[in-house]
Amino acid sequence: KKLGKLTIKYNRKDLQRWLDLEEWINAQLQELYQCRAAAPEPQIDLEDLLEVPNEEQKLKLQEILHECSSPTEDFITELLSRLKGLRKVTNPQK
Repeated sequence: KKLGKLTIKYNRKDLQRWLDLEEWINAQLQELYQCRAAAPEPQIDLEDLLEVPNEEQKLKLQEILHECSSPTEDFITELLSRLKGLRKVTNPQK
C-alpha cells in the first residue's frame, strides 16, 4: 500500500515564544555564570519543566542552579512567570 502524506501545522506564534524564551534563558545563564569560566552553564529543559506541576517547577530550577554563586531568585521568578501560557511544541496540530 502507498502511504499518504501527513501535513503538520505548527503555530508560528507559539514557536516564536518558545525561541524567545530559550534565547532569554541563555542570556540570563551567561550573566549568572559569567564569573565562573571553568564551570559549564546548566541546561534547562523547558519541556521537562512544563511536565511537572507548577509547585514543583521552582524546586526543580533551584536544584538545577544550586551551584550558582550569583543570586538566582529573580531569574527563577521571571522564568516561572514567562512559562505561564507556554505550550509544548512537540505535539503539533494535524
